[in-house]
Amino acid sequence: MKISRRKALQITGLGTLVAGLSPLELFSRVLQQDYTTESIRNGVSIFKGRGGTIMWLDGKDGYSVVDTQFPDYAAKLISHLNGLKEKPFKYLINTHHHGDHSAGNIAFKGLVKNVVAHENSKTNQINSAKNKGNENEQLYPDTTFESEWKGKSGKEKITCTYFGAAHTNGDSVIHFENANVAHLGDLLFNRRHPFIDRSAGANIENWIKVLQDIQKHYDKDTQFICGHSGEGHDIKVGKSDIQAGEAYFENLLKIVKSDIAAGKSKEDVLARTEIPGVSWSGDGITRPLTAAYEELTQD
Repeated sequence: MKISRRKALQITGLGTLVAGLSPLELFSRVLQQDYTTESIRNGVSIFKGRGGTIMWLDGKDGYSVVDTQFPDYAAKLISHLNGLKEKPFKYLINTHHHGDHSAGNIAFKGLVKNVVAHENSKTNQINSAKNKGNENEQLYPDTTFESEWKGKSGKEKITCTYFGAAHTNGDSVIHFENANVAHLGDLLFNRRHPFIDRSAGANIENWIKVLQDIQKHYDKDTQFICGHSGEGHDIKVGKSDIQAGEAYFENLLKIVKSDIAAGKSKEDVLARTEIPGVSWSGDGITRPLTAAYEELTQD
């Protein structure tokens, strides 16, 4: 795909400043195709670069994008889509506020009509930006909802649903109904130990209920997309993977509760190298163990 230097700089906009790169450096990165895309079904595709999986709809009246990774990769996505067919960006939707899903929002400033997210996701994004002192690097949602939001792009119906506190207190599932593709964001880390953000209202016990409700809410043909996956595992998942995620959290709470009842210290709990009964592996196990211990002891 060929784009001019001028076009690349127009596309990236304020993303240049956010990424801390000079225009020439960012232009060079935009040209590096260190990402992959995959068509899912009925105009819905995914983009894998650095950060949480991006999903987009190629609608007759414009593109609708779910999550944005980081500014440089958001710029790559924008360049890729404009290389396919230049059309307006109708909706930008965030599954939640974490930087690997929303930091790239800024690259869409002046390009997208509406930015949509759960009301708690917006609050968390604002609070996080204030704490980090990077409020000028944010593009906040202008459209928020409490339990559900609906939009349309051509004949496609878009529904965002909030099932309750889980990974944070602001995660929602974004469903392109006709295509029957749903982005879970970080409500599922497929076979990869999850980040559980207690500072943003995460709750493991309720996360189990959220995963149960998701399995009931969507039909057997729904293609789910998750934000992250472990090595050798896909970000395209089905209900059996969501059920496995449910079992992961049940076993996590069970084993940590057992350790606490046995009088083990927090250090002993964090020394665990596996969670029995589940197929999750790799590094990062101390994150869920810490969150479970703190939730069960309210430490």
